[in-house]
Amino acid sequence: MPQRVMLEGAGPGAQVPAHLTRVPISLISTDTDCSDKTVKGKVVHKGPLVSLASDKFILKTVIEEEDSPPKASSRNPSINVVLFGALAEDFSRAVNRGDLVVASGFAVGRSPTFNKDKLHRFNLQLSGDDACVYVSRPPPPPDPRSMPPPPDPRSLPPPPPDPRSMPPPPPPDPRSPPASKRSSALPAEVSRAKTRKYTYSRLDKVKAGSVVNTYGVVVFFKQPFKSRGTDFCSTLKITDQSNQKIGCTVFCEKLEDHPKVFQIGDIVRLHRVKAQFFNDSMTLINTFGFSVLAFDGAEGGSMEPRTSSRSFHLDQEDRRTVEELRSWTCSQALLPPVPTTPLSAAQPKAYFDLTCQLLAKAPIDSTCTLLRVWDGTRCAHTLLKVMVERSIMEGPSSFSQARESLIASVLVYDNHVESAVQLKPGDFLRIYNLRAIPGSSKVRGRSRSEGEGEGVGHLLFHLHGGTAYGRGIRVLPENSQDVQELKRVMEAVPEEAEDDFSELNDSLLVEVWSTPPQSPERSCGHDTQPVTLSELKRSDPGRVHHVRVQLRSYEPRRLHQALKLYCSKCTTMQDVPDDELVAGLFSEASQDSEPCIFPPWALSGRVDGSGNSPTFPKRSPSVHLSTKLMFVNKPRELLFLMGSTLEDTCRLAASYQNIVPVMSSGGHMTLLDLSAPFLFRGRKRYYGCKRCSEVAVREPSCAEGFELIDEKIVAETLGVELLQFVLLMKLELQDATDTLDVFLWRDAEAFFGVSAEDVAANQEAQNRIQQTMDSLCPAGGSAGERPWMDLCLTAYRAEVEAGRNQTCYQIFQSTVTRPASTASDGSTPTG
Repeated sequence: MPQRVMLEGAGPGAQVPAHLTRVPISLISTDTDCSDKTVKGKVVHKGPLVSLASDKFILKTVIEEEDSPPKASSRNPSINVVLFGALAEDFSRAVNRGDLVVASGFAVGRSPTFNKDKLHRFNLQLSGDDACVYVSRPPPPPDPRSMPPPPDPRSLPPPPPDPRSMPPPPPPDPRSPPASKRSSALPAEVSRAKTRKYTYSRLDKVKAGSVVNTYGVVVFFKQPFKSRGTDFCSTLKITDQSNQKIGCTVFCEKLEDHPKVFQIGDIVRLHRVKAQFFNDSMTLINTFGFSVLAFDGAEGGSMEPRTSSRSFHLDQEDRRTVEELRSWTCSQALLPPVPTTPLSAAQPKAYFDLTCQLLAKAPIDSTCTLLRVWDGTRCAHTLLKVMVERSIMEGPSSFSQARESLIASVLVYDNHVESAVQLKPGDFLRIYNLRAIPGSSKVRGRSRSEGEGEGVGHLLFHLHGGTAYGRGIRVLPENSQDVQELKRVMEAVPEEAEDDFSELNDSLLVEVWSTPPQSPERSCGHDTQPVTLSELKRSDPGRVHHVRVQLRSYEPRRLHQALKLYCSKCTTMQDVPDDELVAGLFSEASQDSEPCIFPPWALSGRVDGSGNSPTFPKRSPSVHLSTKLMFVNKPRELLFLMGSTLEDTCRLAASYQNIVPVMSSGGHMTLLDLSAPFLFRGRKRYYGCKRCSEVAVREPSCAEGFELIDEKIVAETLGVELLQFVLLMKLELQDATDTLDVFLWRDAEAFFGVSAEDVAANQEAQNRIQQTMDSLCPAGGSAGERPWMDLCLTAYRAEVEAGRNQTCYQIFQSTVTRPASTASDGSTPTG
């Protein structure tokens, strides 16, 4: 394993080989001798793991130097780190933001994102067997719950009475002897509340009719269920070192007062339970003053008790009792070897316990509820998706194609529906005695499989009614060890925004970097009477308004983040891929030495590569031209380039009209992963939609006298759905009456007077937007320094959560103008 994970709290230097020498980030350059050198820093950004092919991965992270050497700048230096292959996969799974890392066996390359992120002119590239990362997680902060509680005011002695309110003392009795002089101070132990000492009975010593306190290890349990009366009922069977097994029945009106048992092997402490015979066996029943604590039964587990009680006593003797029971449980093999089964191991017709996160839920009918859950693993069998109306879904109604393949549909029935009503999207759950059902013949409502076919043999999950075998649902606390492990698995799943881009459903639309809700097309005659923002908020949606406002703030502050890629076919939006990531994709593709059979229409040759990469040897990329284009004397109109770096491709793009980067896959020529541009035209780059494209490298159709080949013709030829550059910003407007958040999206190009495509390739266009925003919202300027803007706004209703609509606003038909009289003062948008 090339990556090594160290113990929590240990400094990385403790296990780094002594012969390695640390180099400060500020001194890194292409001239640095990287042999036997290390770089140390804290992870401040961790990108997604990008899969290029089977067993080929790339990941970008940013580390920041915490202890800069003397004479360093006040800002700690940071540097981009690009990891390849198995090291990238290990890093994604085991390293979190905030961890301290030491990297060795790296090479240094020029950072293609320096002009954008201003971090470092160079980056670190880790690949191969020599690359290694040592990791250390910071120690967790002290748990405030483990600190001693403040004294109970009820336990403090009452204040002395006010002498002014006391009656005068009676005259002394001449018959009584004089009192002896003594101290009035009470002993310290009298003025303090005494701590009650509890006595605990072993289970083999419990006598019928007695009320006892006891400890036990859970060997069977049922989650609370509604009894015939007003209470909920839960049952346990516990044992201890005496090997005596005793059942326990708890009746409580509130669910939170029941034992919080999550799995067999948990330890419970019961106070004030009455022993009695029932069906010829001893049973414990809760009585007045009953209380219960539950503990994790695993050795080394947390000593934090699970309880709803705000006041409980837990001393060192209690902790020793719990540890003794844990050791005994381990020696008796009472803990299940695998407490729960992940979705990746679920088998048809099997019953199992599942730890998962609830993403969404919807009622099917009065006796059935749908839960959509995931645990970060991929089921070996195709999952069935139960389709319901969006209006009844609580939580997001749809996800990206990549996320959908990880989501399981769980139908809960009968008495469990009441428990499901209390659940909220985002809760972490343990579902007990869940059954995997193959096929879809018995699914209520409509369903479809996440794959081919009619759903036969695909898996759906049922939680049947009743409480047999402990069947039920339990919400897990976020600080539990099982939830922390689940989160680590989920965090290893690539981010949707950089993988299969998330579908723009209304529940996510008002997020700042997601697409704003779709607004209907409207036009403005610019003769509408201006209104104040407070009046606008009170007006009905579906109208056009004129406002006179100032710009209070805007997002994103880094304007290059406002540039997005939009697919008009599937209405998805994504960030423009980072140059560091794109360079890594090209480097991976250029290393592939797999032989390739070129198509018969391609004329092949070679060009000289730059040979400047410190990681990869000097190369000669191969070029492939179309015979049809050669025939019409247009050979430079389209060039297919294989084995080139991003730097080589950009250099050649200055001499050719259209360059399409390609690679060898399965012995045939194909495009790179669509996270990289599929076409270079001078300084402009064009991207394709992963979801909608059907890639095939073909020769363009052309004849003598044909028009110039542009990006649309190339995309159509290659089966690529062309993504459109768009600008997306969120502006906070203000006037004397109120403030209002609005989107600037569809008319952003008209607003700034530049195209998003030019912004992606032209520094002058980028500067124009920056200057406009600086004039509208000067940094550190007061409200009096900001110009007033006359804007057209459209208001419309959009569904942002299941069953909940929200009024949204967009700027439209407004353009920044520079009147001659105010040109020196800045820009004034007008509607």
